[in-house]
Amino acid sequence: MSTLRSKIAETFRRILERGNDGVWISLVSEEEVMKRAEELETDSRELPLKGQTFAIKDNIDLAGLPTTAACPAFAYTPSESAFVVRRLIDAGAVPIGKTNLDQFATGLNGTRSPYGFPCNFYDPAYISGGSSSGSAIAVAAGLVDFALGTDTAGSGRIPAAFNNLVGFKPTRGSWSTNGLVPACRTLDCITVLAKTLDAAIQIDKVARCFDPADPYSRKPLDTAPPALRRIGVLPNDEREFFGDDEYARLYGRAVEKAAALGWSVSEFDYRPFREAANLLYSGPWVAERYSAAKAIIESNPNAVHPVVRAVILSARNFSAVDAFEAQYRLAHLARKSERIWHSFDALMLPSAGTIYTIEQMMADPIQLNTNLGRYTNFMNLLDLCGVAVPAGFRSDNIPFGVTFFAQAWADALLFDLAREFESRSGYAEAER
Repeated sequence: MSTLRSKIAETFRRILERGNDGVWISLVSEEEVMKRAEELETDSRELPLKGQTFAIKDNIDLAGLPTTAACPAFAYTPSESAFVVRRLIDAGAVPIGKTNLDQFATGLNGTRSPYGFPCNFYDPAYISGGSSSGSAIAVAAGLVDFALGTDTAGSGRIPAAFNNLVGFKPTRGSWSTNGLVPACRTLDCITVLAKTLDAAIQIDKVARCFDPADPYSRKPLDTAPPALRRIGVLPNDEREFFGDDEYARLYGRAVEKAAALGWSVSEFDYRPFREAANLLYSGPWVAERYSAAKAIIESNPNAVHPVVRAVILSARNFSAVDAFEAQYRLAHLARKSERIWHSFDALMLPSAGTIYTIEQMMADPIQLNTNLGRYTNFMNLLDLCGVAVPAGFRSDNIPFGVTFFAQAWADALLFDLAREFESRSGYAEAER
């Protein structure tokens, strides 16, 4: 058997061996994947992703498999794959299946699905992070080479941090969202979760493309990364870790490492970012989630997860006037945040302030999920890009991560910063 077909056979063996782990909602048949492997073996072209296996969050279309958004009553079977998925397949990547998620991508924790809970790879008592929960565990467990997630409020960064992965959220509109079930259509991004930064960069090179059929696609802007490394970090009075002293310590160490790299590291005014973050779920943007799930939540509300239903139905509390007033407030905050970029090239935050056990999350699902989004919810509202990278482990072996973020189209700068942080800080296995 060829190397690629052996790899595919081992992939399906390991998926079967793990059993009902909450990672997958549906799989491409092993026979079909083997057929694709044979086609690639006879293809003489030098394809950039040839033979790499990947998983697809189940709110992104893959032709022939149902798209459920983790809601069985919502499911449909697309005849065409999402734009980004087609680009990856054309580049030689091999899709294995569709992964579990917080229903309708509404959550940052991974416990809001009727298909079970993907547990944290390092300790099954803890949450995996969401909403791209299954995608994160598929990569962390070595079942696939990379996975697609989505990120509206932090869903591609939180699970990366909790499972010692790289999570890249590109500039909004630089990856097409055609074939994505929207959460907040004006804010959504398709993202990648990978074990290495190089893998994420390679996926970005393939996926990044203007799509004229997507009204929210944007033509790329080429921006040269600045020669300076002016990095903003949280002031002490904004460092909220919800009682998690070890996450606080690890963030402090990450700040020290950034300074040791020779970067200019200083505190920045986090207030406009924090206030913008509060708008995402406490403001009328939740009405976009209602719009996306309107048909099912009005015709069959009991088919929707009760926590997700409560979040989405809160949209009824907002009027069109509220929506415009929130837009005005966001524009004011965006203008205030712009001043910060005169002094900094990028900012470095904790990807999350803490992590919770599944039991804790189930007991207080709304507030604890809100806590998880403290350092992520603002990013798409303020048109920023970000890359989450590992930054050490707690003493109980739970991973911690930081996110570098910057203005739109500064993706290349973030890759450079992440590479420097990665190559000289020894953040991963050596610090476990």
